[in-house]
Order: sequence, then structure tokens, then C-alpha cells
Amino acid sequence: MRGQARHLQAARRGAERAGGAGVIELRPQTIEEARAQLSQLGREKKTCAFLGSGTKLMLGALPRTDAQLRTAGLARIVEYEPADQVVSFEAGIALAALQNALAKERQRLSLDPPFAAKATLGGIIAAASSGPRRMRYGAVRDLILGVSIVRSGGELARSGGKVVKNVAGFDLPKLVCGSLGTLGLIAAATIRVHPLPEAEASLIVRSLSSEQVPQLLDKIRAAQIEPAAMVASRTGPDRWDVAVLFEGFEAGVKQQEAKLRAVAPADRCDPWADHAALRERGELRLKISALPTALPQVESELFSRLPGARAAWYPTLGLGFVSMDAAPIAAELEFARRSFRVVVEAAPAGSTLDRWGPPPQSLRLQKAVKARLDPEGLLAPGSFVGGI
Repeated sequence: MRGQARHLQAARRGAERAGGAGVIELRPQTIEEARAQLSQLGREKKTCAFLGSGTKLMLGALPRTDAQLRTAGLARIVEYEPADQVVSFEAGIALAALQNALAKERQRLSLDPPFAAKATLGGIIAAASSGPRRMRYGAVRDLILGVSIVRSGGELARSGGKVVKNVAGFDLPKLVCGSLGTLGLIAAATIRVHPLPEAEASLIVRSLSSEQVPQLLDKIRAAQIEPAAMVASRTGPDRWDVAVLFEGFEAGVKQQEAKLRAVAPADRCDPWADHAALRERGELRLKISALPTALPQVESELFSRLPGARAAWYPTLGLGFVSMDAAPIAAELEFARRSFRVVVEAAPAGSTLDRWGPPPQSLRLQKAVKARLDPEGLLAPGSFVGGI
């Protein structure tokens, strides 16, 4: 205990020297060290937030805490058996580093979230971050098999994977996805991986209206076309280009290309860098959740009301994204939230925009889970929906 206290005192001095205004900065090199640090913070009733590469800091309300724990030192691959297509890792590892290791065995983690070059796996899990390939491979909550978290008192809880220690019967791997660090430090995880595709091809269907985009999706389904990803990008008022990605064996990819060209005029393209830029840049970024068929309504009730904004839509998932320069949009947000859910993923410093909008019906249950896993309310307080 004395050693833990000395470590916190040294961390305080380091934070003060770095201009951290007294915020304790912790940089554990092992999970056991992180446990000891959180245990000491818990005894002192001090609050703590977790930070990987910092790419998700703008999501949710930025918590004001006594301490900040950085996960960069927790970046090891714990176990990897290519034949099982499963990998276990510490959550501070960067997605790019893990992908490089998997690629040596012709495998990959089929996640393509924003900031893929810098994001850590812990941050991706905590923010439930995903990209266009979610269409085929699922979100991170569909791929995660197990997780280890450190609770506010330093207790290590594991669930799923090869070691099972459930906490009050909770499905921890699913619960921590999107929890923004409010339930515990995501220390390690086990996740499913996939073989690298032999071939891939991207095609684009240009200049559709918002009503024609879901019609194209109907044609694709009727023709038994199976894309790995689809993204509709707004090119002007009610004008959309739809990019379609195919992956798999070379013969299958060519067959899928031919099927798409039979139902719509399509050209080869490579739009994914532009889409990544839309998800990563812009002082103000929004995420819209609605029915997959709701694009015409989203176009008229939100996109058309934001001049100069760039927008994208995942046709099969009912997810939309907006990127724009800072502007007063409180009225537009309030109007749009009458029909669908809109989350402010990023906003300028000092913005008073309501990040989450009306609380979901599940808020009572979410608060109950928070009370069971972090009864003192010490972890990232106030950063999640409903002030959790």
C-alpha cells in the first residue's frame, strides 16, 4: 500500500511539472500495476478516466477527473493461435500494430473504424467504433469473445474467452462495448479474426437521389449480391454516390462485380480514403441512427438543413455521419431528434450542444449496471449518456 501511495505522489509531481493542473497521470506497464493504481485511487475516492491514443476524446462529455490513466504501456499480444482465428491482447495495443502482426499469418481484424492508423483496441471497444465493413463482419461487440476489466477498486474481472469470471452474471464483453470507460479499465480482450481476402474491388454507382439509394439496395439483395461494405456519399442536394466493396476469392469478386453492373451502371473507384477523412475531420461531427430505409427523411430533416456539411450513409445499417465546420446547429439538432437519434461525436471546445439528446429507454438499466460495477461512481463520471 505504501508503494502504491508513493507511486501516486510521484505521478502527481509529474503531472504538475507537465502543467497538468494537479491531475494525476498514470502510465502502468502491466495490468497488475494498473490494478494497484486504481486500488489506491479507490481508497482515496479519487476519480479516474482512461486514455489510449486520444482519438475518441471528443465523444461524450469530457470527464473532469482527479487522475488519468494512459494505456500505452499495456500493448502486448497475449496469445495468438492462427488456426483458431482468435487473438488475445492488452487493450493499449494500436489497431495498426495488431493488424501488422496478424498479416504475417494472412489474417486480419475485420474492423475499419475511424482513426485506424492511431486508435487503440481499448479505445475502439470503449467507443464501440466501427466502419463500413461492419455490414459483413459485424461491429466490435459481434467480434469480441472475452474481456478483462479492472474495476474502480482494483478488482480484476474476466468474462468470456478462455477464462470466465462473470460479475453478477453480466455479459462483460458486450457491456463494455460503447461504455466509454465508465464501467472499468478495459485491460485485455479476446477477439475473432478473419483470413485476409485474396482479392477486393470497389465500384461506385453515381448520382442517385435519397429515394433511389434504398431502391438500389433492394436490387442488390434481389440479385443475391453480397458486398463487404456499402457507403453512400452526399455530393450535393439530394445527390448521392454509392460505393460498393467486394472481398473474397478472385473469381467470386469478379462474379459479384458483374452482378452489380447488371443491376446498375457502376465504375471502378477507390473512395475509402475520402470516407475516412469525413469520419475523422471537421470541427463538428454527428452520428445519426435511423431505419435503413429512412435516408429520404434524414435528407430532408437534417442533411438539407446543414449547408456546407459533408455527409455519408451506410444503407444497410441505417447509420449516417456528418462532418462540418463549427456552426450554430442547436435548432437543427432538436428538430432532427424528433425523428431519429443524433449523437454529437465531436464539437469545438466550449460547445454547449447536447451531446446525446433525449435519454434512451434503457437509461434506468444502464444506471443500474454502472451502480453494480462502479458503485462509487469514480470512473469517467458524467461522460456517458444521462450523466453516467
